[in-house]
Amino acid sequence: MRRPAWVVMTYAVLLLLAVATALPNFLSKDMRDKLPPWATSQTVSLGLDLQGGAHLLLAVDRADLATARLQELRQILVSEMRAQNLNPATIRASDTDLSVPASAALVAALQATASASSGPGIAPDFTVDLSDGVARLSLTDTGLERAASDAADASLEVIRHRVDQVGVSEPVISRVGDDRILVQMPGVENPAQLRALLGSTAKMSFQMVAPGPGPGVSLLPLRDGTGEIPVEDRVALSGDRLDAAASGFEPDTGQPMVTFDFDRQGGAAFAEITAANIGQRFAVVLDGEVLTAPVIQQAIPGGQGQITGNFTVEEAQTLAVLLTSGALPASLDVIEERSVGAALGADSIRAGLVTGAIGLALVVAIMVGLYGAWGLLASAILGLNVMLTLTALGLLGATLTLPGIAGIILCLGIAVDSNILIFSRIREETAKGAVAIKALTLGYGRAWATILDANITTLLAMVLLFMFGAGAIRGFAVTMSLGIVISMFTAVALMRFMMETLVRRRKLKRLEIKPLIGGVPAPGKLSFMRRGRLALAVSAVLSVGSLGLLVMPGPNLGIDFTGGVQMVLRSDAPVPLSELRAAIAAQVPGDASLQAFGDPNEALIRVQGEVGQATVAAVERAATDVIPDAVFNQIDLVGPTISGELATTGLLALGLAVLAMLAYIWVRFEWHFAAGAIAVLFLDVTKTFGVIALMGWEVNLTTIVALLTLIGYSVNDKVVVYDRIREHLAGGCDEPLADVIDHSLNQVLARCIFTSGTTLAAIVPMAIWGGPAVSGFAWPMIAGVTIATASSLFVAGPVLAWLAQRNKVAIMPDALSNQT
Repeated sequence: MRRPAWVVMTYAVLLLLAVATALPNFLSKDMRDKLPPWATSQTVSLGLDLQGGAHLLLAVDRADLATARLQELRQILVSEMRAQNLNPATIRASDTDLSVPASAALVAALQATASASSGPGIAPDFTVDLSDGVARLSLTDTGLERAASDAADASLEVIRHRVDQVGVSEPVISRVGDDRILVQMPGVENPAQLRALLGSTAKMSFQMVAPGPGPGVSLLPLRDGTGEIPVEDRVALSGDRLDAAASGFEPDTGQPMVTFDFDRQGGAAFAEITAANIGQRFAVVLDGEVLTAPVIQQAIPGGQGQITGNFTVEEAQTLAVLLTSGALPASLDVIEERSVGAALGADSIRAGLVTGAIGLALVVAIMVGLYGAWGLLASAILGLNVMLTLTALGLLGATLTLPGIAGIILCLGIAVDSNILIFSRIREETAKGAVAIKALTLGYGRAWATILDANITTLLAMVLLFMFGAGAIRGFAVTMSLGIVISMFTAVALMRFMMETLVRRRKLKRLEIKPLIGGVPAPGKLSFMRRGRLALAVSAVLSVGSLGLLVMPGPNLGIDFTGGVQMVLRSDAPVPLSELRAAIAAQVPGDASLQAFGDPNEALIRVQGEVGQATVAAVERAATDVIPDAVFNQIDLVGPTISGELATTGLLALGLAVLAMLAYIWVRFEWHFAAGAIAVLFLDVTKTFGVIALMGWEVNLTTIVALLTLIGYSVNDKVVVYDRIREHLAGGCDEPLADVIDHSLNQVLARCIFTSGTTLAAIVPMAIWGGPAVSGFAWPMIAGVTIATASSLFVAGPVLAWLAQRNKVAIMPDALSNQT
């Protein structure tokens, strides 16, 4: 079929624009800066794992919020009681409610206040119940949810102001869910300072120091950890009255300090307090810790003061920013932190480019070796596939992460599957005597349905990965999805156009797709079904053994699923592991472990369990005590809340992926095929899990990505086999089902081996040279692809025959022909 000239011109213009848009991605930053802005406006942004930076997920501390709300509720109760001449001292408090002996009048007033706290049809912030003369005031779940959402909204602006004060370029600060805030800061070299900056509530107050313990007095810890001092609970002056703060140095000692200014009302109150309490100690309290407690020497008019306390320069700067930006409405917990140093990010880019280049070279070598000049043409279009993927990522404003690079590399191997299917079909039609253009048309026509089914199954897995993943994992799903869709266009539309053009211009009579060396062997007559029961039994035994390995010794779960901290330390000299291990054991609570990582100058520190910012800070202190020049190239903190969610969503994504593929295959084929594909998929996944457990590979989010990708690949492989079986049955074949399966498997044998070979050629360099960030994805994929290929050839057919025989239902050609 000849295409109109306008179609050809449209193809050419779009492809040229796509290549021109993608080319700046391969230039250095200095070269891109010299180009006009319009030429680089669609350049793909690099993720934090490639350019360095920090990613923090903050969540409103529900317990702290409930305490604050309960305190507000107490003030409401006290106000109402005083209005009715009742004694507030009779109030009794628990963690969740307040109780007080009450009259009907007090209860009615409180219920009216509760109703006024919400609108019509909206649950109140608190409830009032009267029983045996005691009124019980309880916070409602709805009210706490509303308060958490409001607190997150208010915190968003405070955090944005704090980050702007520090001067981070192009930060991303956004709401995530009901009570969470995501902060991404590229290029951050000191995540510890920002962690303290964002995680601190910064509720400041000025309170008098009491002579000793007693009623209305609390013992508060000193910031430097030297002890506790008694401080009056009554707040003499709130930090809300602060107008500005700045870091500086004491003129006499040169030590860092923080100066502050009150607003007009606060300045007047500060002058009165200092005038009335000369000779008394005045405590400056921040988030329940006493920063300093100097003796008031004289009245201080003008509303100005200073805070000293053996600060470092960074601590003084952080405190000044906290006081200037104001307090958070509630405490925020860092429930997830992932930071990467700029040097490690550069290494990741280099590793990605090297493994990508090696993978592409291997794929090209295989394609040229198998298909000669036509394979070279397919490889050239494969390079165009990468260009189009980068262009699409740029147009969508997507961010390229290291898993995204892995996705592009993997697409190199998977994308040629379409070409392998098409070339195989063309060879078959040519062998039957078809002329060149007819062989080309029939080859593409017969391969299209298989290509569509195979790629949709993989896309289903990527869609679920995007829905339930986060951050870099979603980036992988986006990159893979774009690569698959684009490969369908380049292999089916663009490659077909190029082949038709060459065939017509050269006036070829026969379309020979010969390998570079040797000839094309005819399909063999191997009897896969003769040992089908044995293959199925061996596969089942291996799967049962793999399930046993998941119990003993069990999977090596990473911090993504157990919660914890994982930090990569680097030093200019070899790391003294024994000294560092002793320091960490002495200073870091929890189950800490230390091991060599990469070269002798690096070490991997892991603390599993319920950890937080304090754990990270403790590891940093212990490490710098032993290694003063220690630099943390990578910090991963996953709180228990996030680890539980990741485990749940990971399992949910795996389960939904299987169900979605089952439904799709059921629609496209008969139920026997769907059940067979899922049964074999179960055997593939269990054996892959067994290999992971046997090898001791860490199971983390990257492993879930690999398994979801493997599910798509495995079902893809089964679809190719079952599609050929279906084609023979739909064509009216009256041979026994076992013979049909053998015949079909012999025809797809070369395709299965070639596709697996190109996929492995793209993945193996990632496993060897890609570094820890992608090797955790590559090794399970290598195991899974090998297992999936073997099961497609030796297990998928026997399972289908067993299902048909067990249910005594013939797979009818007429029914199958209606499906195609």
